[in-house]
Amino acid sequence: MRPLAVFDLDGVLADVAHRVHHVEGLRKDWLAFFDAAIHDPLLTEGEALLREAAVDCEILYLTGRPERCRRDTITWLARMGLPPGDLHMRPDHDRQPAVRLKPKVLKQVASGRVVAVVVDDDLRVCDAYERSGFTVLRATWATRSDALEQAQEVDGRT
Repeated sequence: MRPLAVFDLDGVLADVAHRVHHVEGLRKDWLAFFDAAIHDPLLTEGEALLREAAVDCEILYLTGRPERCRRDTITWLARMGLPPGDLHMRPDHDRQPAVRLKPKVLKQVASGRVVAVVVDDDLRVCDAYERSGFTVLRATWATRSDALEQAQEVDGRT
């Protein structure tokens, strides 16, 4: 069994900058934010790492996107020509902060497996993965957004 390489989507492979405006300010339009994900440009830095990892590892996509976005997410991954892999998404009504949700899911999914690397852009999530014993690569190539960080850590939306 090949080791796992775990990749987040938003901010690692998908450039979300064009849709962050939907979650800025007091009135957040989460439906529009996630509906626009199908139009995300690919982040070439993340793509290069993913393709390199896919040579020796089984790919696992672990995202905070809600389950209702599965079809669009699978379509986007295929349209970008990204390597196949299992896709784990947030249950639709789960509002746990990403810092709790993602490491918990990875522990369950990877039980008994070797995890070569986890790539994520959320620094708090990266710290939590490391506390759980995983090797982490922090994705720093995308533009940071206070609104998106709020969504990940406070609103439990991505």
